[in-house]
Amino acid sequence: MRTKALAPALVLLLTPLATACGGEASGAAGSKTVTVTVGYQSKTINTVTAGTLLRSLGYFEQELAARGAKDGVTYKVDWQDYATGAPITAQMTAGKIDIGSMGDFPLLINAVRGRELKQPTRLVSVTGYNLRGGLNTVVTAPDSKLESLADLRGRKVSTSVGSAADGTLVRALQRAGIDPEKGIEKLNQQPSVGASALQAGSVDALSQFVAWPGQLAHEGRAKALYDGAELNLPTFHGVTVREKFARERAGVLEDFLRAQRKATDHLRAEPVAAAESVAKETGLPAEVVYLYNGANGIATFDPALRPELIDALKQDVPVLKDAKLVPGVDVDGFIDPEPLKRATAGTPEYPKAAPARPELWLKGQARTQSFATARELLRALRGADVRAAYVPDAVTGTLWFADKAVWVSEGSELHAFVTPAGAKSYVDQHKGSGARIVSFAEAGALAS
Repeated sequence: MRTKALAPALVLLLTPLATACGGEASGAAGSKTVTVTVGYQSKTINTVTAGTLLRSLGYFEQELAARGAKDGVTYKVDWQDYATGAPITAQMTAGKIDIGSMGDFPLLINAVRGRELKQPTRLVSVTGYNLRGGLNTVVTAPDSKLESLADLRGRKVSTSVGSAADGTLVRALQRAGIDPEKGIEKLNQQPSVGASALQAGSVDALSQFVAWPGQLAHEGRAKALYDGAELNLPTFHGVTVREKFARERAGVLEDFLRAQRKATDHLRAEPVAAAESVAKETGLPAEVVYLYNGANGIATFDPALRPELIDALKQDVPVLKDAKLVPGVDVDGFIDPEPLKRATAGTPEYPKAAPARPELWLKGQARTQSFATARELLRALRGADVRAAYVPDAVTGTLWFADKAVWVSEGSELHAFVTPAGAKSYVDQHKGSGARIVSFAEAGALAS
């Protein structure tokens, strides 16, 4: 494999920091000011309960204000926005970020770098997850002739090495019988650079994490080639904290986790309002935010460190070792569930993610409508002033835009798929039932 590093994330490390994290400064009348520095990824939208949405709601600041009223300290929050998890880890290991959020693969690198550089970190909560891996997707250009992952052999593929999306790409290629080191030409690029490269035709495919695949598909700049949920391996984003900060400012960390839980409650109770808020803050289309963060979205939001997520994290380690990105990771030693337990004591557990349902968002509406079947959704589209329509993949359950999905007619049933390969596989397995691939328009006509 030939790997070309273009626009590496490390350039972000040059960004100057205005204040030292967790620092104290003398103020009037001998008062003290403590600045807590939080690193987040505004456009990685399944981290919003620890970043973009949390910041806009002000819940962390409210918790700190209450603490300050008791202990006579003025607390301030320095929110620092990054494109990926790598620069957040670099700043944490330099002692300049206290709390950060990132994906599962970057979290493992965070754990290793922290130990190596004498700034150990701990994983303390989860933001959003998908139990099958649907948060990562491989996309191609809209007019691409590529139809399946097997078609990537010998092709140029953009991804962010060390990211969850890269992990998905490596595993998917291996399952397709392609050596991820020699079978493709991998370009290590920032998500935005990779998106531009795909549009320019300088790469054949792009493997990226939320929300890039959905955004590109929504804008007509890409189509899905591989649904990460086909791996059937959980993927998630989580919150990591410097161990020293967690020890010295245990109460402040609990304030953050309590605020994260409140932001999660808000998102789950008001998913449309939350999507609109995140869209306003990030510039992403609200329809794309809702695809991932909505009531039936690809991401499920829950701070709990679920056993299945921790098991998945352990399964990620060999992938990173094979890529020579880490020598090994003590996953159990990296996880600290106690701060979250203390912060959310007495609050009920969220239920596990339920199967996604077709969903319709009409223009001017603050609520969406859910349907039992894809056929019912298609019927509801007729004559409606549609803002967005979503439908789950018939096999993986990954939610996708109804007009971007690949449709299959089977008798009186209509099924949607994220990728052409998924639809073709279904048709091949159901030839006796007359299953066939149809256009979105034809599926709509058949729904009558």
